[in-house]
Amino acid sequence: MAAFTSEKPNDKDAFLNHWRKIRSDNASGMKTIILDESIIAGYVLSYQDLDLGQLEVAYWIGKDYWGRGVATRALAEFLNNFQKTRPIFARVAKDNLGSFRVLQKCNFKVVGEGKGFANARGKEVEEFVLKLEK
Repeated sequence: MAAFTSEKPNDKDAFLNHWRKIRSDNASGMKTIILDESIIAGYVLSYQDLDLGQLEVAYWIGKDYWGRGVATRALAEFLNNFQKTRPIFARVAKDNLGSFRVLQKCNFKVVGEGKGFANARGKEVEEFVLKLEK
């Protein structure tokens, strides 16, 4: 369901360069989601959207862990214990109902709609913009 990936998702060097940039940004924060003390299930991160001038949160969960509450628990823990800055925003493709529900369970509210080019899908998709106030 991931819509927003790098321009060339199979380019390992581009992927590593992208993550180096994210990790070097002091406004960013990233946590790996680990299950049973050894299984990497995904990640949660926050970053400063330079175009919009706002803090955003994003996450990725491996397909094997979908539908098990992993994303909701990880995002809630990240927001409660690590990234406490508010407001914080999130974006989700309108057709990604699972991710939309995760954000709702973590008290994000829809504040707008937009469109973004989804590299993973090769086309522009409609998205919700959500905001967490407190």
